Amino acid sequence: MRFVLTGDSDCPIARIALSQGESVRTESGSMVYSRGVEISGGLNSRKKGLGGVLGAIGRSITSGESMFVTTATGTASGAEIAVAPSIPGKIVELAVDGAHQYRLNTGAFLACDEGVDYTMVSQGISKALFGNTGGLFVMEVHGEGSLLVSAFGDVLPLDVVPAEPLVVDNEHVVAWDSDLEYHIEVASGMFGFTTGEGLVNTFTGSGRVYVQTRSLANLAQAMHPYLPTASN
Repeated sequence: MRFVLTGDSDCPIARIALSQGESVRTESGSMVYSRGVEISGGLNSRKKGLGGVLGAIGRSITSGESMFVTTATGTASGAEIAVAPSIPGKIVELAVDGAHQYRLNTGAFLACDEGVDYTMVSQGISKALFGNTGGLFVMEVHGEGSLLVSAFGDVLPLDVVPAEPLVVDNEHVVAWDSDLEYHIEVASGMFGFTTGEGLVNTFTGSGRVYVQTRSLANLAQAMHPYLPTASN
């Protein structure tokens, strides 16, 4: 994927260059502008007919992903589409290949090129109920190409080795190597009441986890005393 990031470092846009006939898939509603590009939308499912409709609805309900996916195709040389996430923060490119395939937290996906595909994989009922990693299903990308993800705040890569499990607050997980094992547990005390930490993901094995430096949940909690009430 040929792209450049422009704009403020905390609120960037990704300007993706397309040759004639070249396509990228983007998060629905993320387009800022385009030149020489044909935009088409479709259900977020590989199946056709009623099965595709039900599959797209199921993904939307169980994982928080959009029911639709947008495909941008260059109609002339020098085509361009600019995309941006819905929240402020960083945009990061992840290289997808035989050795690096990822699972993504809800809302992390921004765009991918034609060589990258994805499936929705079950992560078990306990993780769906107690974690912030996409509900019953999470997006797993595979193939070979470029993937753009976005996050609230900066994005930091953290390596996991067998002898040193990594514990990450659920709200800060962006993406992780699909080979990593993980489970969700209470940080300490009764659901974290004594420490204020709540639920965490513990990653084990060998691989990399990408975390965001800020949490939307913490921001919302910090702003709560200042939000107007119905009587104001």
